[in-house]
Amino acid sequence: MPHTKDELPDALYSAAQVRGLDASLIAAGTPGFELMQRAARATWRALVRQWPAANELSVLAGHGNNAGDGYLVAVLARRAGWSVRVLAVADPQRLQGDAARAYAEAVAEQVVIEAWDAQSCLRGIVLDALLGTGLSGEVREPYASAIAAINCSDLPVVAVDIPSGLCADTGRILGCAVRADLTVTFIGLKLGLFTGDAADQVGALVFNDLQADPQLLGRAPVSARRLGTGNLPRLAPRAPASHKGKFGHVLLIGGDRGFGGAILLSAQSALRSGAGMVSVATRSEHVPAALARIPEAMVLGTSSANQLMGILEKVSVLVVGPGLGRDAWGRSLLSAAANAPLPQVWDADALNLLSEAHVSLPKGCIITPHPGEAARLLGMSTAEVQADRPAAARALSKKYTAVVVLKGAGSLIASPDGRLALCHQGHPAMATAGLGDVLAGLVGALLAQGMDAYDAACLGVWLHANAGAQEGKSGRGLAASDLIPAIRQLLEEQAPCLK
Repeated sequence: MPHTKDELPDALYSAAQVRGLDASLIAAGTPGFELMQRAARATWRALVRQWPAANELSVLAGHGNNAGDGYLVAVLARRAGWSVRVLAVADPQRLQGDAARAYAEAVAEQVVIEAWDAQSCLRGIVLDALLGTGLSGEVREPYASAIAAINCSDLPVVAVDIPSGLCADTGRILGCAVRADLTVTFIGLKLGLFTGDAADQVGALVFNDLQADPQLLGRAPVSARRLGTGNLPRLAPRAPASHKGKFGHVLLIGGDRGFGGAILLSAQSALRSGAGMVSVATRSEHVPAALARIPEAMVLGTSSANQLMGILEKVSVLVVGPGLGRDAWGRSLLSAAANAPLPQVWDADALNLLSEAHVSLPKGCIITPHPGEAARLLGMSTAEVQADRPAAARALSKKYTAVVVLKGAGSLIASPDGRLALCHQGHPAMATAGLGDVLAGLVGALLAQGMDAYDAACLGVWLHANAGAQEGKSGRGLAASDLIPAIRQLLEEQAPCLK
């Protein structure tokens, strides 16, 4: 059965793991050519659903099974009365096994097959059957030129299994990649379809398991889990006799001169996400604004770390970093927080100071870096982080023995015990300042209400991303504070306060 992007399975695999699943299906009795035919039929159905009035197809075929899928889709289009042409980027005489058999079927069906060159004209719907998931190095010629021609064609593009040139494991573009309007992927979802550069390349995503045995899929190792409504951690309902003391006391530390808004956004988010009590430690100049904006919060004007000692004994969770700055004031407050044996969320300048090795990270901490901060923490470039986001998230989690939220398109949550979750929701309108402050406060509130670090990070990231997707529908001009009421609404939908 096909799945749309909003009803996909949870399991995410590497390319090698999917190849293992494919081999297991064949070993269990499903011939490889039958799987190829199922993939072609799934692609053809998705293509026709997407463009029901179309009647012309240009297939760019490479080598291997991806090309075999393309030749079989061409056969189906030919039988449906479409005008079909296959442009062979790789010599079809060199195809082997099931792919060679698929080519033979296309020849028998009298599909027009021509050698591709730079002058070849693309028409109708373009089917990318060039490279598939086996690609590991940079795209080479003639494939690079074929991909460029697809991207310049201004025609609807369907990718078979994965857009050619996109790494199935990391979502990195390997030199160049097809920009698809529709991707039809098979057997198991590839992690690289959801993070890194994938959001710009995949288009609408349709998944078909090719009738794989669910028990076989259930036994297979996975790379990560996709966060969705069916597997989200949930807060328990509240008892009728509940009081504020049962739902934690969050202390948010930050807001140096010129950055007071960041800590107030974070505090407002923590309050609206269900924390029992919220306190803010910030510069004294910001106290009047804080009380005016969030009268429910207790606000401590703080000039030195010594002033934190009393309140640190009364709170249950710390959120450190929004607007903290990197000067002596921020360093002293961060040092005090680092010595407090409490669950903590570190964000923004707390991470920049951490990368300078002036402080140590408490145990049981959550850190929420964007790619630039992650690069500083790992001592590498931002490009290197983005080239393999799953590896970077895991490396950070191991280095700091912390739960890591690597933000960005396809946010990743990594746990020191090896678990990796992915959230692919969101909206381009979220590219604005302050959203990280809102996320930090939200995750701190979930910790305060009794969730463990990994669950709080997963639920917080999902709520934040989906609130952004909801509010982003109004387009540009999204403000970080717009997310806070939407987060509250989504949290109630996912975990009602009352049974």
